[in-house]
Amino acid sequence: MYGNNRLTKLLGVEYPIIQGGMAWVADADLAAAVSNGGGLGVIAAANVPPDLLEKQILRARTLTRRPFGLNIMLLSPTADDAIELAARHRVPVVTTGAGVPGKVIERLKPLGTIVIPVIASVAHARRVERQGADAVVAEGTESGGHIGESTTMALVPQVADAVGIPVIAAGGIADGRGIVAAFALGAEGVQVGTRFVCCLECNAHNRYKEEILAAGDRSTVTTGRRTGHPVRCLKNKLTQEFEKLEEKQASVEEFEALGAGRLRKAVVEGDVDWGSVMAGQVAGLIRDVKPAAEIIRDMFEAAGQVSERLASNLKFGR
Repeated sequence: MYGNNRLTKLLGVEYPIIQGGMAWVADADLAAAVSNGGGLGVIAAANVPPDLLEKQILRARTLTRRPFGLNIMLLSPTADDAIELAARHRVPVVTTGAGVPGKVIERLKPLGTIVIPVIASVAHARRVERQGADAVVAEGTESGGHIGESTTMALVPQVADAVGIPVIAAGGIADGRGIVAAFALGAEGVQVGTRFVCCLECNAHNRYKEEILAAGDRSTVTTGRRTGHPVRCLKNKLTQEFEKLEEKQASVEEFEALGAGRLRKAVVEGDVDWGSVMAGQVAGLIRDVKPAAEIIRDMFEAAGQVSERLASNLKFGR
């Protein structure tokens, strides 16, 4: 039921699902596994040096013949390098975050690249549509990592009403129920991050995965609201220190000093006490580690079952 809509046709994929561009997590191995499973895998450019990022793009080419994407954080000091690498290697899809994607659209769309900004408001969605975006990811505050204010349930239908391009829902989606809910809200696809951390092909440290598997519904917390760049992650000793900074109304510089390098510490080194274990609220639903292709297949099979059940149960006004 989901394999033939505007998004799958636009991306050339089997399932309308995009893997989130998670810094230090979303490498070529994960992206290729998701693409081979029928979705769109995405490599995170983040602050990766250009020579290493190019190796990741080339590695993805060796691991999959299917479309994949590159996520570019526009506030990163290496963003311009990532844009040029996407142009040089004709990366099929680019998702953007943390800024206005005008220069990405101007540089890459003439080359045939599909550009999909991640947005957190209706105003931002309308702006990028005018600039020429092919679709948008409407990301709710339930997501892991850097977040906005609106929930997925409130944001997605408002964005779907406001723009004419396909809307991809993100935040709080880890199973078939989440997919059906996203489509009911007006989305034509989903972006999934935290669930893909717990797949076999993800190279994140096992302790990072174990923390997600052990999480419950209240295991995440949002830090850094005073900086204007709030981040959702799992509670640990680091988040307690952030809370102390909040209580004493510390400066932005103090927040940034405490947070520097903490994501790498968690993802690469496995320090889940003092590293930033970024994860969405949906972590409480995740209980196993399995191949990316199996995750995708199971999610959409479950979505079909949920849809059939709803069709028989929702008979309002009849």
